[in-house]
Amino acid sequence: MTGELGTTNLLLGIMAAVSALEALVIIGAGVACVIVYRRVMTLVEELETRQVAPMMVRVNGILDDVKVVTTKVKEETERVDEAIRTTIHRVDDTGDRVRSNVRAKTSRVVGFVRGLRVAIESMLHTREHAA
Repeated sequence: MTGELGTTNLLLGIMAAVSALEALVIIGAGVACVIVYRRVMTLVEELETRQVAPMMVRVNGILDDVKVVTTKVKEETERVDEAIRTTIHRVDDTGDRVRSNVRAKTSRVVGFVRGLRVAIESMLHTREHAA
């Protein structure tokens, strides 16, 4: 039985050594991951500071300009729309006035022409009866 325990102890010792080695590898990998993470975060912060922040300032400035331009365009569009509505209303009123004035003036002429026609017809009708 002594021989069997020696082999078992040897195998247990190898397994313990391998487990310790695995623990060291896992700890080393963890430390390496932390170091890589810190470097990447430092790189990201530097990139953000050098590239993204100035670009965001420019983009925000552009967006502010776009907002101002959009507001002005909206105001001008409303102003032009109101001017067009006013002009159309004035044109309609002018058209109504012209129509009413033309009717008033032409109704006299039409009345005169109708009276003249009736007078001519009655004179012609009277001559036909006289003849």
